[in-house]
Amino acid sequence: MPIQQGELLHAHMLKDLATTNDLTSQKLANVFKILGDSTRIKLLALLTSDEMRVSDIAESLDMGQSAISHQLRVLRDARLVKYRKEGKEAWYSLDDDHVVKLMRQGLEHVSHG
Repeated sequence: MPIQQGELLHAHMLKDLATTNDLTSQKLANVFKILGDSTRIKLLALLTSDEMRVSDIAESLDMGQSAISHQLRVLRDARLVKYRKEGKEAWYSLDDDHVVKLMRQGLEHVSHG
């Protein structure tokens, strides 16, 4: 039976994990540490649907704008979110599709209860 493309990708990913160096392991651990905060998870979940301003995020999460700005800075430093300026306002969105994949994989894992 021929090997499926998905099986090859899976085998390649497992090999990558097995040969991860210290720096890469530390970077990965940091991403998971950042994702280990429920407020950040809620914030990322909001941004999966559309880009938003800090004031809109704060209102949606019933939090202060300075607290949201702090969380966004952490997420931005980890390259999980990005922003664009429109006049005096900053619009935030997920940095790329990898963030959505991480969120979906995490949800699948916790749903296997």
